[in-house]
Amino acid sequence: MSIIQRNNVKEKGSGPRAMMFAHGFGCDQNMWRFVAPAFEADFRTILFDHVGAGGSDLRAYDRDKYDRLDGYADDVVAIARELGVEKGVFVGHSVSAMIGALAAIRAPEIFESIVMVGPSPRYINDGDYHGGFSVAQIEELLDFLDDNYLGWSAAMAPQIMGNPDRAELGEELTNSFCRTDPAIAKHFARVTFLSDNRADLPLVPARALVLQCREDIIADEKVGEYVHRNLPQSEMILLDATGHCPNLSAPDAVIAAIRSFV
Repeated sequence: MSIIQRNNVKEKGSGPRAMMFAHGFGCDQNMWRFVAPAFEADFRTILFDHVGAGGSDLRAYDRDKYDRLDGYADDVVAIARELGVEKGVFVGHSVSAMIGALAAIRAPEIFESIVMVGPSPRYINDGDYHGGFSVAQIEELLDFLDDNYLGWSAAMAPQIMGNPDRAELGEELTNSFCRTDPAIAKHFARVTFLSDNRADLPLVPARALVLQCREDIIADEKVGEYVHRNLPQSEMILLDATGHCPNLSAPDAVIAAIRSFV
C-alpha cells in the first residue's frame, strides 16, 4: 500500500504552493473541514490521517515506530516528498504542531512556514518551565485513559474543547475520540503527554506562527509564549477564541490569522 493510501491523503486546490494540515490526538482530517477549504483557491491543500486515526490503514501501526513523535514526523516528510512539496506551509493542531516542527528540522526544504495551533513542547512542569500539569496529574490522566478509554473520552473531550455553551462541539470531539482505536489512542496519548521537545524549538528553520486560545486546559498562554520565545523566527497571535480546538470553535479567526501570516 502506498503512503497516500495508508495515510488517507486527500488533495484539493490548485495553487502553486502546498498547505498541509495535520490533526491532533483523537481526531482526524475532518477537524479541518471549516478551515482548509478557505485556502483551496490559493494553495494545493493536503489533508491526511496519522496512522491509527480516521481512514488510515490501522494495519500499518507499528508500536516501536510510533513510540516517539519522530515516527509521525517521518510520515509527514514521506507524504510531502511523495507529493513533491517544496517551500510549503504546514498547519498542525495540538501535538501535530510539534510533529510539524520535527518534520521541518528533518527536511527544511519542504516547509517554509509552520502554523502551530495550541502547541506544547512539554506538558509536564519542570523546574521553572510551566507545562500546565504536574507529573501526578499526567499519571492520573493516563491511568484513567488506560482503565476506561470511553469514559475518559466522555469526561475529557468537553473540557478540552471548552465552549460549554456550545455543547455540540464537545459532543463532536467526544465522538471523534470514541471512533479512534482504543489501544492505539492509549499509546499515542502516552507518547504525546510524556514527550519533551523543548530542545527542538531552537532548531526549527521555518518561520512560525503560534496560534493561542484563552482558557485552553491543554496548552495555556504561558506554554504558547514559551514556544514563541524559543523559536528562531516566530510570531504569536492570541485568537478571539477559547478552548483547545479553534479549528472547530472559531474557524474564521484561524483562517484570518493564517492568511495574514502566509
